[in-house]
Amino acid sequence: MQSNLLIIQLKTGFMKRLEFLLVLVLIGTTMAMAQDRGGQRQFNPEEMAKRQTAQFKTDLELNDTQAEKMEKVLLASYKEMGAMRQEMSGEEDRTKMREKMTEWRTNQQKEIKKILTDEQFLKYEKLMEERRANRRGGAGGGGGQ
Repeated sequence: MQSNLLIIQLKTGFMKRLEFLLVLVLIGTTMAMAQDRGGQRQFNPEEMAKRQTAQFKTDLELNDTQAEKMEKVLLASYKEMGAMRQEMSGEEDRTKMREKMTEWRTNQQKEIKKILTDEQFLKYEKLMEERRANRRGGAGGGGGQ
């Protein structure tokens, strides 16, 4: 009887330590992920262009030639956006920033339209509108790609 009680006490102590260790691992993992997200703010045009092109290739059914052209346009566009972000980092005039970003977006869409068929471009516009709606939680408001 005493040996059973001893085994139960050992198991209970072990389980408490194991629970404590799992909580520590969970907290550490959460903190590491939060720091990684902060690192994502480091804008990488190459990765972004590749990821976006792969997504468009699937969503818009791009052929290889279109995908190659799309990646070049997106890369150039994202590099331009990165330069604009640095240039405007201390910018106080929100209207001026919004105008520059609108111009950037318009130029990007013109270049993309040259690559896509009319049907693909309609899908692209619908996709971008859905993304804008998702970013603002389905409610009205500005912003977007």
